[in-house]
Amino acid sequence: MSLGQHLLELRKRLFLAAAGILVGAIAGWFLSGFVWDGLREPIYAIVRAQNRNAQINYPDITSAFDLKLRISFYVGLIVSSPMWLYQVFAFLMPGLTRKEKQYTFGFFFSAVPLFLIGCASGWYVLPHVVELMTSFAPQQDAALINAGNYFDFVLKLMIAIGIAFVLPVFIVLLNFAGVISASSIIKSWRLAILVIILFTAIATPAADVVSMFLLAVPMVVLYFTAYGIALLHDRRVARRVPRIGADGLLL
Repeated sequence: MSLGQHLLELRKRLFLAAAGILVGAIAGWFLSGFVWDGLREPIYAIVRAQNRNAQINYPDITSAFDLKLRISFYVGLIVSSPMWLYQVFAFLMPGLTRKEKQYTFGFFFSAVPLFLIGCASGWYVLPHVVELMTSFAPQQDAALINAGNYFDFVLKLMIAIGIAFVLPVFIVLLNFAGVISASSIIKSWRLAILVIILFTAIATPAADVVSMFLLAVPMVVLYFTAYGIALLHDRRVARRVPRIGADGLLL
């Protein structure tokens, strides 16, 4: 494909991805109340368990409406993840061979569950993170939590971890496309673990070592799983490539 054709294909894929997110956001508007009740439950759980004075507040008159719009958009982003993840793969497919295109669908059906598992992992550690952060407030003081800031915190935790869980799938995709080899993946394992540790440290509070560990371990496992799949693929490809012996004959 020429550069112009690539740009037209990119525009098409971006349009379809945006349409999917828009439809998901419309559904998210009607689900936003239910979602917000679930997101703020850790705050009320702390109030019940620790007998602390903590509540979510809306600092200005438009805060509640703005928050509802934001919840709707990000619910749409998660709900429509099969749609826009497929568009990413479909954009890469013209550069792949026929056999590699078959693998693409396997990657697609792997990426969507991993993204949702990553979001679920963020949801799992959320109560522990909220409990830890609010525990620094003195018992006699009230914790007035800004609704918008709280939602940003939850969003950062869940979406970022969801995307991070999908990255190993893209590593395997690049290997199948011949961009990177399994040897280059394993050579970078120290750097990969360092990046994972830094990412989980940013996504979780620095003082919450347990939550950081719970997030880092599955990401490291996924990285080495991607390496294992790439290694098997490279060995299979190597067996198909004819080799020339010392006598100049094909082996």
